[in-house]
Amino acid sequence: QVHLVESGGGPVQAGDSLSLTCAASDHTFANYAMAWFRQAPGKEREFVAAIAWYGPSTYYADSVKGRFTISRDNAKNTLYLRMDNLKPEDTAVYYCTAGKNVYSKEQYYDFWGQGTQVTVSS
Repeated sequence: QVHLVESGGGPVQAGDSLSLTCAASDHTFANYAMAWFRQAPGKEREFVAAIAWYGPSTYYADSVKGRFTISRDNAKNTLYLRMDNLKPEDTAVYYCTAGKNVYSKEQYYDFWGQGTQVTVSS
């Protein structure tokens, strides 16, 4: 079982940048596809971005494409999400998750972090 801990959230202004980090508990991190999801108040959790276990293949929701960048460092057991040009609609709790393959549906992921709040004000 992989234990995931997100960090890096906080309050920012529209147009600002923010980087989230997800630290995994052990080296098995390298065997998992990883993803970021987010959940805004009153809404369902939605897919943000994913990255294959071997790194180069990345996938993004249309709403964040061109603004967010997902990356991973398997040597550090760490997943990242760089968020640029943030918008108020990006306000949500952001979760990292691990699974066997890259999917945009949350039911295919096995392990979840506790989430980190990102609040973007206009």
